[in-house]
Amino acid sequence: MLGIYFFSRNSPPWIPLHTKVTIPAFEPPRHSEDTVEIYNYSDMAARPTTPSQLRAVVDSYDTFMFDCDGVLWNGDHLIPGTIEVLAYLRQQKKHIIFVTNNATKSRRSYKGKFDKLGVQAEVDEIFGSAYAAAVYLSSVIKLPKDKKVYVIGMKGLEEELDEEGISYLGGTDPADNTLNSFNLPFEPDPAVAAVVCGLDTSVNYTKLSKAFQYLTRNEGCLFIATNEDSTYPTNGGLLPGAGSISAPLRFSLKRDPVSTGKPHATMLDCVKAKHNYDPKRTLMIGDRLDTDIQFGKNGGLDTLLVLSGVTHISDISGPNASPTVPDYVVNSLGDFAVLAKGN
Repeated sequence: MLGIYFFSRNSPPWIPLHTKVTIPAFEPPRHSEDTVEIYNYSDMAARPTTPSQLRAVVDSYDTFMFDCDGVLWNGDHLIPGTIEVLAYLRQQKKHIIFVTNNATKSRRSYKGKFDKLGVQAEVDEIFGSAYAAAVYLSSVIKLPKDKKVYVIGMKGLEEELDEEGISYLGGTDPADNTLNSFNLPFEPDPAVAAVVCGLDTSVNYTKLSKAFQYLTRNEGCLFIATNEDSTYPTNGGLLPGAGSISAPLRFSLKRDPVSTGKPHATMLDCVKAKHNYDPKRTLMIGDRLDTDIQFGKNGGLDTLLVLSGVTHISDISGPNASPTVPDYVVNSLGDFAVLAKGN
């Protein structure tokens, strides 16, 4: 016999906190109104499948944080049930926040994708890692108004800095987009108090050298990364992510940046600066174990993994399972659509 314990802080009523569920070893998953489908995971994750179980999950939380790619959509294709489930949550007066590590677009620009796919979202509900970096500067560490930041990044990052009233240099400035290697007659601006690195498809040696100079010559200069994703998904496949932009600086400086993206709790500090929510009543929903689910765990949130993105059952089961285990697992957000239909 196999004893299984559930330790979710907000365990639904069909599985009380710390309740032991005994099932025969190697039996297939069970389905009923009173049980959760259980896989032999390396740790325990509840899998709600029936309407009553799914409704119990929704009723356990007031705030729902969503990753976007792999959860709401894949590329330019909407995941079935997304619109209905979000509408149902709004109808239930739930607080919705979209958290993404996309640092190339501002929230206003990113909203265009929501609109294109027919997904309701307000700008204030969208929290990208570029916006998080700007909020970190303006509201968390409260950068003095007479200070500036040097930017390695794209227009979206600049727009978010503008929105938060942060002065900056670099970024899309044409002067930094010409490669003049090993010949940099450069005097750092003494007002620069931070370097912010985001994904930059025009990164070059000039930009890296200026950032390095600021970080080594301006006393107390902060090193901030919007996120440290190793890869960036595109319709044509994976490309180097934002983490590859800050990597040369990390290596040369022997110093790690403060990251304002998932999975780091710093991003939640930024969300808290703009949104009121109770971590004990908040559920993080994502498709990646290393960013989304770990982000929730780092912030003391319960987590729900969807299998509609990059993670498969094999990633959380068997001898090579990830040590990061969600509180719940569903096939996709569309699993909750049955609640909208019955409402």
